[in-house]
Amino acid sequence: MFTRPAFSRYPINFGLLVVTPAKGYSNSNGHSLERTVWANMTTPKLILVSSSFVIPVIDWFPIKLSFAVASAATLIALVAGSALAWLLARKKFPGRNLLDSFITLPLVLPPTVLGYYLLVVLGTRSSLGGFLYQRFGIRLTFTVTAAIIAATIHALPLVTKSLRAAFESVNLELEAAARTLGLNSRLIFFRVTLPLAARGVLAATALAFARALGDFGVTIMIAGNIPGRTQTASVAIYDAVQAGRDNEAFTLAVIVSLIAMVMLYFINRFGRLRW
Repeated sequence: MFTRPAFSRYPINFGLLVVTPAKGYSNSNGHSLERTVWANMTTPKLILVSSSFVIPVIDWFPIKLSFAVASAATLIALVAGSALAWLLARKKFPGRNLLDSFITLPLVLPPTVLGYYLLVVLGTRSSLGGFLYQRFGIRLTFTVTAAIIAATIHALPLVTKSLRAAFESVNLELEAAARTLGLNSRLIFFRVTLPLAARGVLAATALAFARALGDFGVTIMIAGNIPGRTQTASVAIYDAVQAGRDNEAFTLAVIVSLIAMVMLYFINRFGRLRW
């Protein structure tokens, strides 16, 4: 019977693993484990590990919630960010730099500070939060809505910055030519500016979704860590690590990474296409 090698400090308890034999371990016959394993393997294979490696039972709710929250936050950030980016790129008005600084502020503030500000503004003890809760029964904190707000707050600056750069790269002469043909500002934006800035829009979408998918600090401050209700994937990973469930934390981390990687790949792939 083989002596089980220590594959890593934190065991990865999957049912199937790609085994790379380690030197220095032997079986009961005294043969090297490396020689014994590779003698029956001409190519790397997936091997079913010992029954002592238990496949972790994963709760898919945090993954589904994170995907839904990130999708909603990305949509909101794209709509609001497009308007703000166009305003900053095309209009000159007093307080323009101040507005730009205010939009960018979530990128530099610590998540706990930003989460505290949102708690003060949206909590049931605040004027806004108390009014919504007492008059309409709407509670913003420690709900899925709070998770969406948290993800949107962090995604909005990235979207606005990316779209502003994309809009500023569009030739103003093309917009002027469209205006001479009788198009109003709304039609010029949708028919001229937005198509020419399509690559920037895709980049902004990728950044917003990836940022919203992995938001942690603000989310745990205003949405909390309520399993089955507000526990997103990043919060679930933190909870699993704190509870010593390393295998569950690793699995969730890999799943989130794969989702983000696949989406970024396809968006980058489409972004190379000519429009």
